[in-house]
Amino acid sequence: MLKMAKSVKETEIRAVDALRSVLEQVPAIKLKSIARESRIDHTDLDIVAKLSVAGRGHTLACEVKMNGQPRHVRTALLQLRSYVTGLGRDVTPVLIAPFLSPVAQELCREQGVGFLDLEGNVRLAFDTVFIERAVASRPAVERRELKSLFKPKSAQVLTVMLRDPARSWRVAELAEAAAVSLGHVSNVRSGLLDHEWGQVSQQGLFLAAPDRLLDAWRDAYEPPAGRRLGFYTTLHGGALEKAARRILRAGSYKGRAVFASFSAAQWLAPFARTGTQFFYADERGLDRLQTALALSSPAKGENVVVSVPEDEGVFRDAVEPAPGAVCSGLVRTYLDLSAAGERGREAAEHLRRERMAWKE
Repeated sequence: MLKMAKSVKETEIRAVDALRSVLEQVPAIKLKSIARESRIDHTDLDIVAKLSVAGRGHTLACEVKMNGQPRHVRTALLQLRSYVTGLGRDVTPVLIAPFLSPVAQELCREQGVGFLDLEGNVRLAFDTVFIERAVASRPAVERRELKSLFKPKSAQVLTVMLRDPARSWRVAELAEAAAVSLGHVSNVRSGLLDHEWGQVSQQGLFLAAPDRLLDAWRDAYEPPAGRRLGFYTTLHGGALEKAARRILRAGSYKGRAVFASFSAAQWLAPFARTGTQFFYADERGLDRLQTALALSSPAKGENVVVSVPEDEGVFRDAVEPAPGAVCSGLVRTYLDLSAAGERGREAAEHLRRERMAWKE
């Protein structure tokens, strides 16, 4: 508790400094006073700033929150609006947090509340003053939280949910479907609710904003850890496809292998052909691909790429749109394409339009 209280105090002190810095940059504003833990008409506020704008008095009533995730921001905005109701037009509510995402910032705009975060994002509109600044950076803790939400075990949960975003899940059944622990599901649940990508009904957890979730996953995506191996094969066209499909349909007991990236997209939502074939495979699957496709050193030019992931979760969501054409799942294929340069991004968005058009 003492550690938390110290952290809150330090954040409020930083918030005072950040607000003062923003206001002092505007010549028309004269800052009369700025104080922590102050009051306006018997209302306790974290920070109160009294200003003069071209000779007219104005007050900023500020609430400081340690968590700037949308779910917490929505509650804080309702509280802040209730604080300033009836105080007059010369009082402007302002929300301050360590970081406010674009979604959280939009919530502030919708409620007519100014905002400031310690990363440098700010929007203050009062009297004749309008201050707005947006920065692209995210704090390290925010980046870590997002990466944690999209790590392999958590990704298995999200992938299961994205198959049917409107479906409601109990924690236990979702853990079973994703083959992860109850703890992993609980962590994912908290992350989804905090970002307002998920909601809870009487039937359980469901995805309320699958597209926003997928956007965030795409932006934070890192290909699965493992080995990337390049090969050359003399097989081309139909002969290469026939040999590959024969291996892929063999079943996991002989090793796992699936079409990946551009190769998977050709079966899921054809867009643009590439001269290179892409696969995910485990060690036994790699051996079988090397034999069946006569793979050799890429000295003559790489035309087959096999990724051997450390985590085999990439095989769990495999789909088979045609006999033997076993492909990485829709979500995995989309993410891999999105990370594959401009041409890959175009193919990814085509796949999303054709096969992942969810209604929110």
